[in-house]
Amino acid sequence: MLASVLLCFLSATASTAPALDGHFIFLPNPFHNHGSSIVQTPDGDFIAAWFHGSGERKADDVCIQGARLRRGESQWSEPFLMADTPDIPDCNPALFMDPRGVLWLFWIVVHDNQWQGSILKYRTATQYSQDGPPQWDWQELIHARPKNLEEQFLALTGKGMDALAPFFALNPSLRKEVETAREQSQLKLYRRLGWMTRLHPIMTQDNRMLLGLYSDLFNCSLAAATSDWGKTWTFSEPIMDPEVKFLGNIQPSFTQRKNGEIVAYMRDNGIPKYIRSATSTDGGMTWSALGMLPIRNPGSSIECIALKNGHWIMVCNDTLMGRHKLSVYLSTDEGETWPHSREIEVRAKKDDGNFSYPSVIQAQDGSIHCTYSYSGKDVEGSTIKHARFTEDWITSPETR
Repeated sequence: MLASVLLCFLSATASTAPALDGHFIFLPNPFHNHGSSIVQTPDGDFIAAWFHGSGERKADDVCIQGARLRRGESQWSEPFLMADTPDIPDCNPALFMDPRGVLWLFWIVVHDNQWQGSILKYRTATQYSQDGPPQWDWQELIHARPKNLEEQFLALTGKGMDALAPFFALNPSLRKEVETAREQSQLKLYRRLGWMTRLHPIMTQDNRMLLGLYSDLFNCSLAAATSDWGKTWTFSEPIMDPEVKFLGNIQPSFTQRKNGEIVAYMRDNGIPKYIRSATSTDGGMTWSALGMLPIRNPGSSIECIALKNGHWIMVCNDTLMGRHKLSVYLSTDEGETWPHSREIEVRAKKDDGNFSYPSVIQAQDGSIHCTYSYSGKDVEGSTIKHARFTEDWITSPETR
């Protein structure tokens, strides 16, 4: 009797212990599967999207695929088509479920097979519970016109030509890239093309959405805002460092503090190899000088979200080189400090695996869900992996 009671107690304890659970959304295949995004629908299902093809921007067969995980089930559906511009690459999907229950898909179409030739698109759906892809009921382009980009970029790179002289000496092609970008920044077409999506937008007010954008040409980020559900968009000033201390920030992830401040965390696309940060006190239209978190970044995408209890979590590759380690960090003071961290995926060497470009949400039941690109020596090809864990798991390293 005592043994059976003890067994029941141990079983109950094991079932409630914090745990990490992960599954491939689809079996690894020889195509390039990358840049995923995940949302939960009002009825509890999950929808994920990613881009799929024989390459990235230079492969004209790249399209946006998706899959669905029904509430209470453990196996994702077969992949289905979410968006495809014939013979032109479609990349960087970002899904979003707005407060009205409307599903959004943002992505880019890379017209000239170069990132700077990308055009922003989005489509929306109110019917997405059926098997297969959502029934899209609206589609539109987003025409970007950043504020004061030319002036700020020319001033920044003008200072930077002297500051970066030692690096130019080691890498002459870098000087050429900067000079080319300076020339192209003076042309309207280049200033307005090439703004790309990557991560979930956020709602800063009941009807105001803030979408993070970035440019590989100008090596910086900015925000796009809409208060009429996508009919019109306004664009912020670029997130840059006027002191030329930290060049290069892309793929911004926005999180809002209780006092209304918006914090942007960005991939380091430069030299220090730490996660970049900036703050806005005017709804994301202007930004502070760039700062850095004490968390490594090898030039790989991150995402930060606010949990329902006010805590923040960030998923990132926290290495100097390579994407063989994917970790989650926890902050209980709105990003001031990040005292807790836990490895979601890790391998000993950078060539042993690539676990990157996380997309993170908190589900209706409080659990945390993350999708990310997965490739490595243990699989043939690539896939998208879905991980589920809790905040308690992050702070309980003795359980795995």
